[in-house]
Amino acid sequence: MCSSWLVVAFCCLGQLYADQRLKPQIAAPQLATNNPTLTTVALEKPFCMFDSSLHPNKSYTIYLYAMKESVSAMTSLVTDTSNKPLNSTFQQTSGGQLGPYKAAWFHVPSCASPPRLVDAGDVSKVSEVLKQYLFRVGDDGTCLYDPNFLDVCNPPLAPDTTYRFKYVLIDSTEGIVKDQTLWSDPIKTRRVKLALQIDTWPGRRSGGMIVITSVLSVLMFLLLASFLASVSSAVMRSESPSAESRGTPRTTEGDPRPQLGSE
Repeated sequence: MCSSWLVVAFCCLGQLYADQRLKPQIAAPQLATNNPTLTTVALEKPFCMFDSSLHPNKSYTIYLYAMKESVSAMTSLVTDTSNKPLNSTFQQTSGGQLGPYKAAWFHVPSCASPPRLVDAGDVSKVSEVLKQYLFRVGDDGTCLYDPNFLDVCNPPLAPDTTYRFKYVLIDSTEGIVKDQTLWSDPIKTRRVKLALQIDTWPGRRSGGMIVITSVLSVLMFLLLASFLASVSSAVMRSESPSAESRGTPRTTEGDPRPQLGSE
């Protein structure tokens, strides 16, 4: 009897461990070549992650939360004491510095009919396929400054900053959390390259050399422009009427020429 209970317990623990291993994943390089960017991270949507928690005749929604890795475990919860999802915003959490913020919501992706990745090879279908399969965090550059924006704001992420992400399944009828993933592995946005770190192939000149070359080019242009202006001014002065009058000998009409006498 005891052994049977142990088997059941281990099976339950094994199932719980398998479920807890589910977490948001960064998009495959084949689907998002420049990922992460300075201000965005493309994630795979949670296909088939919440199938065991879905029930017929109920409506569900996925919330995506984001936070900076520096947030402590105590403040990384996305539910309140009544198991309702937090509606904390980007502004309220200082961009994820103080805790998780809701970055997006969307319908539960269909596990039965996921997008056909083979269609991504079709130029006319690639945008729609990627939109169904991926979600880009930090993709809205205007929502913070639009007073009429009422949806969930998904503003740009900070460069050179590490974030974690979490998918949460919401029972839309009851307004409570039904399931959630673990926080993702740390994902760091790209760092802004300094001028001294710019790779200027061919030749691989440093950023300082690029700046010096640019300044010298501008100075050379100004020097050449000044020289051409001086030459042009000198030519115009030489062709003016006063110059002609100064350069032409004056003659007097009727001025008799001296005659040599025969005496």
